[in-house]
Amino acid sequence: MGHDHNHGFDFSLLGNEDLGSLDSEPSSEGNDTATWLLDNVELITVGVDVGSSTTHLVFSKLHLQRLAQSLSSRFVVVERNELHRSPILLTPFTTDGAIDVAKLSEFVDQSYRSAGVAHDDVDTGVVILTGVALERQNSRAVAELFAAHGGKFVCASAGHNLEGILAAFGSGAVALSRRQKREVLHIDIGGGTSKLALIRDGEVLETSAISVGARLLAFDENDVPIRIENAAYTIAESLGIDLRPQKPLTESEKESFAEAMAKALLASALAEDETELSKQLMLTTELSRGPVENSLISFSGGVSEYLYDRETHVFNDLAMHLSKAVKKELRSRNLNITPTGEGIRATAIGASQFTVQLSGNTILLSEEVQLPLHNLPVVSPKIPLIPTRETVAQGITTALARLDLDDLQSPICVYLPWRGDAEYSILFSLAAGVSDALRHLLAPKRLPLVLALDVDLGAALGRLLVEELGFDSPIISIDGVELRELDYVDLGTPIEPTNVLPVMVKSLAFPTTAI
Repeated sequence: MGHDHNHGFDFSLLGNEDLGSLDSEPSSEGNDTATWLLDNVELITVGVDVGSSTTHLVFSKLHLQRLAQSLSSRFVVVERNELHRSPILLTPFTTDGAIDVAKLSEFVDQSYRSAGVAHDDVDTGVVILTGVALERQNSRAVAELFAAHGGKFVCASAGHNLEGILAAFGSGAVALSRRQKREVLHIDIGGGTSKLALIRDGEVLETSAISVGARLLAFDENDVPIRIENAAYTIAESLGIDLRPQKPLTESEKESFAEAMAKALLASALAEDETELSKQLMLTTELSRGPVENSLISFSGGVSEYLYDRETHVFNDLAMHLSKAVKKELRSRNLNITPTGEGIRATAIGASQFTVQLSGNTILLSEEVQLPLHNLPVVSPKIPLIPTRETVAQGITTALARLDLDDLQSPICVYLPWRGDAEYSILFSLAAGVSDALRHLLAPKRLPLVLALDVDLGAALGRLLVEELGFDSPIISIDGVELRELDYVDLGTPIEPTNVLPVMVKSLAFPTTAI
């Protein structure tokens, strides 16, 4: 790596700390410079978004600073400067429908050269696979492009719910909700899918997804479809449009197709009475409700560039038609669009890597656990102040669904912040709820259970699971750490003789936009 970082970090994803008193530059005095270096870290990050329609990279430099004035070990992002935005590439596919990894690799290498950044200069980053690109048979090969970078890169396959959360944060909609203290309905319209997110006071309440996108159909210069996604056939059948290769679509048919998508999208987003088509196109459960009165409505994704009048070029797809149809549906409901700052690049984000803490010797570590472990997504369930077995289990199940982790294929880290007194009844409720929610998911694959707490109860929680509940998967129960949803953690090998466990956290760093 280009830098050596060995600090204790836990910075805010959202940059909402009071940073007015922090120093941004070192003094010219030697001692002052050394002191500055103890409390400041600069990282180069890259975000790579491989989507249904487009692929692009964003290179950034992050300046992190310790909150030393409050005697805290926390580091926060005080500045994020973009170094380079790559051109936007139409995601390349081969004739058999697979992602063209060779062309994608060539584009990534060219983007590094254009940014003037060597691969070894990048401290960390994140690769996000989204939409129908995630479904291609060789999507794993795309993530493996970055395998040579080892633990530097978080390679996240973003299912529909996680992509909705990422778009809500990356677009600036979450920050908009917090600043204006308003509920926001955010709609991300991509090439193959649209993601919906209801946000209040900076928290994503719900997400949903529907098969509406600009490149469900793509055309050659003669308006003959050269790409037809499965959802396109469903829409065409509902309209009585004869959709087959070699048959050009008329302008009227394109408009009808876009209008049908826009009606289905808005019916789903606003929780109106759904049509048969909107039900057929849903990819997840619907939002439980629409936005409240006076909610703001924002957009991101490729189609948003047309909605915000930032793009006029036609890419032989339905983006222009779909944007016009969405505007028409909004006007019919007297609804306005609120800009958030980021559109097509909403999910091209960075990741900041740093050591959070050393988890102390009040931990439990099963002998059969093989360390180190890398890139474990953090699952942070919402649990009542006085938890019960049922509410803990339900909280974990809901948190897994939010991150599209219902069917576990690799280890996760469940973070359980502690509130209140260390009572046996509360600790048992946590352990029992964890067991009920995860036993059946972990045991068949012999995946380890990784638990993290912010207080020194890791060993006690782990022993309850093993000794009283008969939990039969390997357990790592650590404590003394603070984590958040959308963090990823690495666990190192214990450090002797103190037997503390090094924990590395990679937090997704989203752009902030002043509105």
